[in-house]
This record gives sequence, C-alpha cells and structure tokens, in this order.
Amino acid sequence: MRARSIRFPRRVPRRAAPVLAALLAAGCGSSHPSSDGALKPQGTFDTGGGPAPATASAPSAQPSGRMFETVILRYRAYQAAYKRVYEKNDPAELADVAVDPLLGQVTRDVEATKAKGEIWRFANTFNPRVYARSADSTRVYVIDCVRTLSAYRFSARTGARISGGPGSAYVYRTTVQYDSGTWKVADTVRDRPC
Repeated sequence: MRARSIRFPRRVPRRAAPVLAALLAAGCGSSHPSSDGALKPQGTFDTGGGPAPATASAPSAQPSGRMFETVILRYRAYQAAYKRVYEKNDPAELADVAVDPLLGQVTRDVEATKAKGEIWRFANTFNPRVYARSADSTRVYVIDCVRTLSAYRFSARTGARISGGPGSAYVYRTTVQYDSGTWKVADTVRDRPC
C-alpha cells in the first residue's frame, strides 16, 4: 500500500462555512463542553447521570508490552501451580490460574493419578514468548519450548519410585485468556520436539 498525500483547499467554500461554524459552536474547539458525554476535567465521564463505563480494566486498554508481560507472568504462575497440583494430587489451586477446557482436563488427570495411588514429580525449564493475540485482545497465544529435565512417578503410599527418568523437550502452544478480570490459561497443545 502506498502513502498518498491529501490536499486540503486553501479556503473553505462558502457552502461549507455555516456547517463548520455549527460544528465549532457545538463544542468542537469551544471552551464550553456539551452536557452529553463530555469528559469532565475532574476525570469523570458524563453519560447523563449513569455510571462510568467499565472499560478501564479491559485488556485492550493496556499497552501491548505491559499486557504481554502480565500474560507471561500468568503463564509461569500456571506452570508452577501445575507442578504443585501433581505433587500433592490436589487440583484445587488450579482454578486460580486455569479455565475450561484445560482446567477440566488437568483436574480429571490429577484425580485419575490419585486413584492409581501415584504422585508425579518433575522439573521443567521454560522460555515462553507471545506470538499472537486475538483481534479483541482477550486471548494471547504463548509459544514455549518446555524442557523436562526429569520426571518421576512415585507411590503415594510408600514413597517408592515407580518409573521415570530424564525427560524430553517439546514446543507447546498455549492460549491465555482474559477471564473475570484476570488472565488464565485456557488451552495448551503439544507440538514438535525442540
């Protein structure tokens, strides 16, 4: 797409002069704000007596850099909670950092692991980056090469190691979604080895 310069007329045509004067008188550039929807100097929004709009906490209101930092922090919080959930066989704290469908999937898996009398312990390293976001900025997509340094399964009753060993590394694509005023992990997909 090429940039094109726009030429403005040097003087306003006579037919447009009354329209321009009416716009200026209506509040565009005047010193008297209109009462309909005017931004007040005190920082309130006049909507005719109603409450101020609740868009201040929307993710699109944040600068992209800050939003992406927040998303990465929430992604790391999810990973830490995920590790603790499998160590304790208790998915309760997962609801603070995850939403469905992922919340339901991990909860069912933790309960199945607990029913077998097993505990998982693992050590992962992360290097997450944001690679995309939705048009309305309510979903941000994170890509990460998750390297599992080691993963072991233990008996919950005796504490004896059942299986495990050194892990592997895979690319994970994760959806982090804005939900009820906070960012939570909604879905994750394992991709190719990295």
